Amino acid sequence: MRDVQNFTPELFELLRQLKRHNNRDWFARNKARYEHLVRDPALLFITAAVPRLSRLSKDGRTNPRPLRGSLFRIYRDIRFSADQRPFKTHVGIQFSHAPAKDVHAPCYYLHLEPDGCFVAAGVWHPDASVLIQIRNAIISNPEQWKRVRQRIELGGDRLVRPPRGFDPAHPFVEDLKCKDFITSLDLGESEVCRARFIEDFVDACRKMTPLVEFTGKAMGVL
Repeated sequence: MRDVQNFTPELFELLRQLKRHNNRDWFARNKARYEHLVRDPALLFITAAVPRLSRLSKDGRTNPRPLRGSLFRIYRDIRFSADQRPFKTHVGIQFSHAPAKDVHAPCYYLHLEPDGCFVAAGVWHPDASVLIQIRNAIISNPEQWKRVRQRIELGGDRLVRPPRGFDPAHPFVEDLKCKDFITSLDLGESEVCRARFIEDFVDACRKMTPLVEFTGKAMGVL
């Protein structure tokens, strides 16, 4: 017996419908469908991923609770937003590291959205002090960083010019410009719905682990 329920095409169909009918009345009528097609399979996926990811890093942390766990809430925070649509139209799952307390710490991330699925890992939108820690680690450990970069492509936002105080002629100056230290792999909906998707997900995370470990050590959480 498998320990994880597969994601299905019906998950993406429900998210497409939610995008067209992003209001509380529609969601209330379809909440049971959301729980059956989206929330429950996501929680089972998280639970099944825990032992697999623990083999990549002993500090990985997941929490399969419906709220305030590894599964992000479906409800948008619209208190200070001009966009008053109440619901997210994607599924976000974060696998973070035990000593880390916020969403900007090193993590693995799974994003499920119609025509926009991906696996990602690393550090997204860290504050200025964390950026300096990571940049200093690159300066201090160039050979180790070189090995990381040979395995992954970096995405996210970058500065136009080198950060203040760093050598503009440094061989990794383009990496020092990064405002995010993330890497990602795009997925098709059919890939997500494959029977072996959890193995594919873990394989993708394994390839991204050097970035998670490097940034985690730079931040002092590993």
